[in-house]
Amino acid sequence: MAVESILVVDDEPLVRDLLNEVLKREGYRVTLVKDGHSALKRIKENHFDLVVTDVKMPGLDGLTLLKEIKKVSPSTFVMVITAYGSIEDAVQAMKEGACDYLTKPVIPDQIKIAIQKISQYQNLLRENRYLKSEIDHIYRNKQLIGESPPMKRVYRMIAKAAPTKSTVLIYGETGTGKELVAREIHNISPRKRRPFIKVNCAALPEDLLESELFGYEKGAFTGALEKKEGRFELADTGTILLDEISETSFNFQAKLLRVLQEREFERVGGTRTIKVDVRVIATTNMDPLEAVKKGKLREDLYYRLNVIPISLPPLRERKEDIPLLVNYFLKKYDSQDGRKLKEVTPECLEMMSRYHWPGNVRELENAVQRAIVVSEGNYITPRDLFLQINNDDAISEFPFDFSDATLEEMEKRLIQYTLRKVAGNRTRAAEILGVSVRTIRNKIKKYHLT
Repeated sequence: MAVESILVVDDEPLVRDLLNEVLKREGYRVTLVKDGHSALKRIKENHFDLVVTDVKMPGLDGLTLLKEIKKVSPSTFVMVITAYGSIEDAVQAMKEGACDYLTKPVIPDQIKIAIQKISQYQNLLRENRYLKSEIDHIYRNKQLIGESPPMKRVYRMIAKAAPTKSTVLIYGETGTGKELVAREIHNISPRKRRPFIKVNCAALPEDLLESELFGYEKGAFTGALEKKEGRFELADTGTILLDEISETSFNFQAKLLRVLQEREFERVGGTRTIKVDVRVIATTNMDPLEAVKKGKLREDLYYRLNVIPISLPPLRERKEDIPLLVNYFLKKYDSQDGRKLKEVTPECLEMMSRYHWPGNVRELENAVQRAIVVSEGNYITPRDLFLQINNDDAISEFPFDFSDATLEEMEKRLIQYTLRKVAGNRTRAAEILGVSVRTIRNKIKKYHLT
């Protein structure tokens, strides 16, 4: 129910009593005042979703009250009540920003229908705010890429989780695509046409995180000039993603635990319990059990979140997906400038397959985007990647059998292999092998390397 609190302003006691009885029976919180000055005072003290006001009143009339309400509480809807012979007042009120009008005598069914329409309109406004926040993501939309066995296991878990209402805990290193998995679960679930709300728990301090998730009432703290719905309310009937949940405090986790158990909460500064139907997906860049042991995640919250666990593999464990990912990122970024699509040399792909990728898919995406910009011609070469290759990356899978090789032959092969991995960059080869550039230069000459 979008409309919750209603302020009734009328100088006729019978009208006030009638509206009070009708509206309370429908479940609204109703406040009654008999004049415009009293109404304005109440509005400055508390937030009301809707004001129902008479036009003709002594002192501050309804039209003047309407103008003042729009100044102090722009999000409050105003409905005016006018006598049958004063339709021109109603027309003027609509011009001033009233959402609807009723004529006296007030008929209960009419006002119930009118408020229902206002609630529907408020829901549309809420969905519109959500859609606007998602536009940027839609234009930057990514998709899950990969055919490796680890990714196929992830796909199977997504397919099992999506049709259910169960809470999902996605864990994996930074850059592995946890948000993409969460969105995919939502997009193929029965809630796919409902909101998908993301909250970056690591980016907000505890007090702001609480008000962001649960909302707040007017006057709850300095700067709370109007009531604000929280992310859980915006996600009602949809899905909420709690990103990096292990970065929150134990105090906040205790409050979140109650929401997960009861699917209800109170806004900051409020006392009314709000019930929601929300599918919760949480992520963490730590192993959940390790997070519990290190005191980063409450054990009871872990069991509540870990209904359907999905572990995302790091890129180093699914290197067979690198060519697919590179091709996807090439099309994504290279085509933006309307140029001929660049290609990646075999040496470049081989270097990528040897690299450790501590930043995972996100690092690979950045590397490809950067290489497109700095490369010359139609090909991307190893030197365009600027990868910081260490000894383990370069020679952990050295493809030679040294069992019957002489010391000089081993040295020659090692230097030749390292130079090839760094596209002939002697400085990088020297760093990897732990020798001077002069030594590399002399060895190249000695062994006639190219």
